[in-house]
Amino acid sequence: MPSIIIKDTEYFDVGLRKFKRACEKAAIVPEIRAREFYEKP
Repeated sequence: MPSIIIKDTEYFDVGLRKFKRACEKAAIVPEIRAREFYEKP
């Protein structure tokens, strides 16, 4: 799970944008979609 550090001077929106970008770099969303439904081998 990606994690980010938000500075005290940053807004929540900036932190959320950073988190979304970190998730995209880690390829979280495609992995979730691939595992959404189990396919028998």
